[in-house]
Amino acid sequence: MSHRPDRIALTKELSISRLVCGLWQVADIEKNGTIIDPDQGADALDAYARDGFDTFDMADHYGSAELIAGRLLARYESGARPAAFTKWCPEPGPMTADVVRGGIEERLARLGVDKVDLLQFHWWSFEHPAWLDALHEMQRLQEEGLIGALGLTNFDAGHLALALADGIEIASNQVSFSLVDRRAAGALSDLCAKSGVKLLAYGTLCGGFLSEKWLNQPEPTDIADWSRSKYKRFIDTAGGWEAFQGILRAASGIAAKHKVSISNVASRWVLEHPAVAATIVGARIGEKEHRDDNLKVFSFALDGEDHTALNAAFAATQPIPGDCGDEYRKPPFLTASGDLSHHLDAIPSIYTAVRVPGRPGRSRVSSGSIWEPMAGYSRAVRIGNRILVSGTTATHGADRCVAPGDAGAQATYILDKIAASISALGGSIEDVIRTRIYLRDGNQWEPVSRAHGRAFSSILPANTLIEAGNLIGDYEVEIEAEAVCD
Repeated sequence: MSHRPDRIALTKELSISRLVCGLWQVADIEKNGTIIDPDQGADALDAYARDGFDTFDMADHYGSAELIAGRLLARYESGARPAAFTKWCPEPGPMTADVVRGGIEERLARLGVDKVDLLQFHWWSFEHPAWLDALHEMQRLQEEGLIGALGLTNFDAGHLALALADGIEIASNQVSFSLVDRRAAGALSDLCAKSGVKLLAYGTLCGGFLSEKWLNQPEPTDIADWSRSKYKRFIDTAGGWEAFQGILRAASGIAAKHKVSISNVASRWVLEHPAVAATIVGARIGEKEHRDDNLKVFSFALDGEDHTALNAAFAATQPIPGDCGDEYRKPPFLTASGDLSHHLDAIPSIYTAVRVPGRPGRSRVSSGSIWEPMAGYSRAVRIGNRILVSGTTATHGADRCVAPGDAGAQATYILDKIAASISALGGSIEDVIRTRIYLRDGNQWEPVSRAHGRAFSSILPANTLIEAGNLIGDYEVEIEAEAVCD
């Protein structure tokens, strides 16, 4: 058996442990105002690093995790120090060069380094398109040497594909992936196979629920910690406690066969997916540690019989709805704090609705495109309870074409723009009753239709798709929509 975790090259310059130590528990420990002593915290992390668990993942909102990691990094020579990943999760708004630089420089200062090994970006609402501005600015800071590798966190397949098509070089995407939440094994893994992007999997042990402790036990009714509260919501959504017990029983049989733990089986199942670079396990500061048990994940491999048993257990569960990251952006909100609709509703719209002078009951929005005032039209108009959205292209800001030549990526951007237009006028994407799609090349119907399906699979508006011939410039697709706000 290996006595240190296996390693993998995330990029040409960055080698990481396949078991990454996640520091989210710092926020849980400090949630009541008790702050971890940074040197004592660094001592705990140093014990992990010296055992080969030398890759740490944190975020700007994980309490003092960045400060603790900074104390650890200061103990090492720059060329031999552990790898430190962090995340920047700004509130949606204008992502100017100064705003982005300020966010990254704060990460550098808290970590006490000149370059962040992997900087991962999270964005709350794709209706606000400034996430693309942020990524382009971060790529410039990467060229400047402030960022080593650029990653994403909680991006679905469609928006990862859009970022790549718009010229952003992405190394990784950190998403939920477990025996309970298998969404990442679908479209996201397919895209990773084509693009070379690697997945960093969190939630692999479902906050500790995927362990012997919960096998054949009654359903818990009182859960104190944030992490376990979050993953109990995943279990409920996947079919409930009895369906989850089926997964535990299957994993328990496999664990006994290989003389390992249920947690080892859960981690191994995720690690064997080709798109996965590493799983993220909680680094316990001042609590019981499981480093020796974690290493057993590299001592065995799952065989056909094991996968048959797991697949039979999966068949008795329900898939987690949507794609990776949807749990932060739409119901059901499967997060530590539960329903995030209040947070999302507070995000300002990218567009501003204005009343039409002299026309009671009529309002409109403009997207700021140079074409609208030139040709004399609005992005969208509301009349009573109807919202009509003009033919919309993948125009970012005044006149930049997003993802030139990629019809599927452009459709993803367009549908976000349409949703933002409708939201600014008091409606929602769920109010859409008709869409019309115009394609430059009819052979591109499938990626565009798949983007449309991601947005409307549960809404099912009337739809028309036609090949329109040559569109202006680098635009591959144009979409219009109509909504009725009941």
